[in-house]
Amino acid sequence: MSKIAMVTGAGTGVGRRVSEILSKEGIIVYLIGRRKEKLVETKKMCSGHTEVLQCDVSDPLAVENAFNILEKNHGRIDVLFNNAGIGVPAQSIDEMPFENWKSVVDINLNGMFLCAKYAFALMRKQSPQGGRIINNGSVSSVTPRPGSIPYTATKHAVTGMTKTISLDGRKYDIACSQIDIGNAETPMTERMKEGVPQATGKMEAEPVIDSIHIANAVLYMANLPVNVNVLNMTVMANKMPFVGRG
Repeated sequence: MSKIAMVTGAGTGVGRRVSEILSKEGIIVYLIGRRKEKLVETKKMCSGHTEVLQCDVSDPLAVENAFNILEKNHGRIDVLFNNAGIGVPAQSIDEMPFENWKSVVDINLNGMFLCAKYAFALMRKQSPQGGRIINNGSVSSVTPRPGSIPYTATKHAVTGMTKTISLDGRKYDIACSQIDIGNAETPMTERMKEGVPQATGKMEAEPVIDSIHIANAVLYMANLPVNVNVLNMTVMANKMPFVGRG
């Protein structure tokens, strides 16, 4: 029987690449995102069975409806790749508009909570019980970039969410993993090749890596039995300024 997966933020970047790889491996993938036209593009790139569900992950009713559709169609979920996320232009905390802060929190934290909540609920009640939630953390869950307070705060919070879900899910055979990504080449990281602010105050270009490496890592975790967990995995450009003092 094919596994059932849901990928949020499936319309672009890492979410699109992960959807392609999961579907290629015979996993039925529900593509979740705000822009239907982007999801349809992703579907065309996938070789296996996919379903498009337009959904704003920050909307509780929309998320509940998406999971209700998945449950009605297949009765279970085996993997959630909790990936949807956004960033805003870099600014120090005193210059950061509250609207920018709230927009990031709504997607990166509230959206991730909502999707994990409904995935957990279905995994808990389905038979056989259990499944895996894979949260997209980012290396910003450990170390910030200059002017990134909304993004960094939400990604630090995701780490706490991952650990708590992992703990709470033990008795239901629900595993929760986190992948922290550093400089995967996507539309979101295009500017890194031109130059981004460094802790030194300089603007410097940074190396990026093909997002296929992220997709393969997610596939590895998705295929693990639920009695095995990768609590945290970092996949990053080897020469990016992250380890040590840059």
